[in-house]
Amino acid sequence: MLTVNNIEVVYSDVILVLRGISLKVEPGQIVALLGANGAGKSTTLKAISGLLLRENGAVTRGSIEFEGRRLDKLPAEEITRLGIAQVLEGRRLFQHLTAEENLLTGSLVRPNNRSEIKESLERVYAYFPPLVKLRHRTAGYLSGGEQQMVAIGRALMARPRLLLLDEPSLGLAPLLVQTIFAMIRQYNHESGVSMLLVEQNAHVALQTAEYAYVMENGRIVLDGPAEQLAQNADIKEFYLGLTAVGERKSYRDVKHYKRRKRWLG
Repeated sequence: MLTVNNIEVVYSDVILVLRGISLKVEPGQIVALLGANGAGKSTTLKAISGLLLRENGAVTRGSIEFEGRRLDKLPAEEITRLGIAQVLEGRRLFQHLTAEENLLTGSLVRPNNRSEIKESLERVYAYFPPLVKLRHRTAGYLSGGEQQMVAIGRALMARPRLLLLDEPSLGLAPLLVQTIFAMIRQYNHESGVSMLLVEQNAHVALQTAEYAYVMENGRIVLDGPAEQLAQNADIKEFYLGLTAVGERKSYRDVKHYKRRKRWLG
């Protein structure tokens, strides 16, 4: 469904951020993209969704294809109409609108069929029951978890075939993280929508995804089935904080992992 082929991304014509990134997302598949802050994960999503053009960035080499169509030169609004929706890091809601008004903005890329839009809205409320009581509340007064539900629901209102999720667990309590990811798995199972998930919480990401890529300094350094990567010694140590015998290591022990990592050797 999605093929990212050896792309390089440059900001402001001088800052090289991505260095030959290649990845694939198959129909109905959830793929995770793991990595530390600054690895280039969010830039990869923005390259796919077309938002780079709004940030003075550009794909200068390689190609991005969605269902056989080249994306890397298209504007974001056209990419959205093709069936790709992105949930941005940090929610990014219209703070002065109500929760339901925010949800409805996600349907603006679709034909104005009121019955279909109403059906989609009810489906979002079925996935996120807490939003039913909050539908008329101003979005700026919602909690972080409630705002994340609205942000994901807004993307679902566009009826995407590929959903890009950027750090959906950011700033959320553990119980809310489990709720959000349970919904992500359920929606994928019931709708067959493909997903590319950027997430620093490697544990929950590897539990959710079928396949995963690990990024470091703008490059893919490791990839494989999620279950396999979850058992990889480097992943356990550097992302899950576990030793080879399953003991949890302290942050002090693992924070300088770049000096020791073996997959770049």
